[in-house]
Amino acid sequence: MVQTIRIEAEARELAGKGAARATRRQGLVPAVIYGAKEEAVLIALDPRDVMKEMHKGGWASHLYEVAVKDGPTVRTLMRDVQFHPLKDTPMHVDFQRLAPGQLIRVKVPLVILNEATNPGVKEGGVVNTVYRELEVLCDPDQVPEHFEVDLGEFNIGHSFHWDDVKDKAGAKPVQAGNFVVASIAPPKVVEEEIIVAPVAVAAPAKGKAAKGKK
Repeated sequence: MVQTIRIEAEARELAGKGAARATRRQGLVPAVIYGAKEEAVLIALDPRDVMKEMHKGGWASHLYEVAVKDGPTVRTLMRDVQFHPLKDTPMHVDFQRLAPGQLIRVKVPLVILNEATNPGVKEGGVVNTVYRELEVLCDPDQVPEHFEVDLGEFNIGHSFHWDDVKDKAGAKPVQAGNFVVASIAPPKVVEEEIIVAPVAVAAPAKGKAAKGKK
């Protein structure tokens, strides 16, 4: 199931671009916690903590307990991280506060199982993953780390749908219907273009042409 990660934060009082720049000059990343019909909380983070989560991957589906110094610990999702266009350093982070009983909308990675042993792939088929991530609604405590689709013994031409996804943990897709998530496509055939060179016809010699006329 989903990881719950604790991240330390400091409270900050002033909003606006000037206050955010002052926070960055202190070596911190300005951030905000919003949602659940409560007042937004302005905080500042250690940039190393932010980059640590970015390097892990899957941060959009993790739960974060943001522990504000001399303040509350808030259960959140990290919704957005803005980066400096040149330095590639974090500039601002948005956290969404979670209300009790609230379903959350998250993207969960899709993992393909048994690709190497699948008979369709062995025959030259290609696994076509329609969705690298599946966007779902689910309980914050029941967010899977990933979804799985098992290729099993299926052959070329078989499609896998939402109903084929294993261990959904009660998650409901945002997209309606039993949609296709992956398939075993036939191999691509590259047709060779055959170029036929025109046959050159030699012109008759002048002397022979003259004899023929006589």
